[in-house]
Amino acid sequence: MTDASATLEGQDGIFTLTLRRPAVLNALNMALCREAATAIGRVADDPGARVLVLTGEGRGFCAGADLKEREGATLEALWAHNRSIAAIPEALERLPVPVIAAINGPALGGGCELALGCDLRWASDTAVLGCPEVTRGIIPGAGGTQRLPRVVGPSRAMALILTGGRVTAEEAYRIGLVDAVVPADRLLPSVLELVRIVASNAPLAVRAAKEAIQAGKAYGLEEGLALEAQLQRRLYETADCREGIAAFREHRPPRWAGR
Repeated sequence: MTDASATLEGQDGIFTLTLRRPAVLNALNMALCREAATAIGRVADDPGARVLVLTGEGRGFCAGADLKEREGATLEALWAHNRSIAAIPEALERLPVPVIAAINGPALGGGCELALGCDLRWASDTAVLGCPEVTRGIIPGAGGTQRLPRVVGPSRAMALILTGGRVTAEEAYRIGLVDAVVPADRLLPSVLELVRIVASNAPLAVRAAKEAIQAGKAYGLEEGLALEAQLQRRLYETADCREGIAAFREHRPPRWAGR
């Protein structure tokens, strides 16, 4: 038996993945990592998927790695735990549909790194975020040293990581670490309002936009523009592109076919 679970709920292509270890602020043990990875894989394999929301049960989003599971662990076991955490934001970035983090409480260490793997981050006004790894003798090793500078800039990322400090939701918004801050009781309803807007748009176009932006992070401008042009040409060939033009001409909502 395990106390860890990650539940996936979905309707009309909108999925919510909830980390469920509320007694330990959804700290990531190996079992929870496996369940989360499996759930993300299910979304990736669903051609009808439109959006994924990632959140945590209870008072926390995710407190990071479960350090109790690391006590007395061998080097190989420590490394396996690290890799299982790192695989989650990597999978979120590779997911063809947008991922929105609903940060309902502390997002620390690996939890902050999970949020960084999402495409958008909305936080409750009670959330705190940070990378305290250096206070435990390690670094943010699930992508934090690479993704955080890309989100908030190198200097701010350096300050957060080297101090091991935390920032409030309002400060996280000020530095660009989160995209919105809302009252705690409005977090999921507000995120779902955003999700419904995204899900109402042409699904192939939304997927292509994410692909262009994510892949473009690793490209120079010329390569990125070439990818953008390739994706745009592919979209011009779709039924959805023709439907978008027809709906505009006829002053009606579009009826997307996803092809």
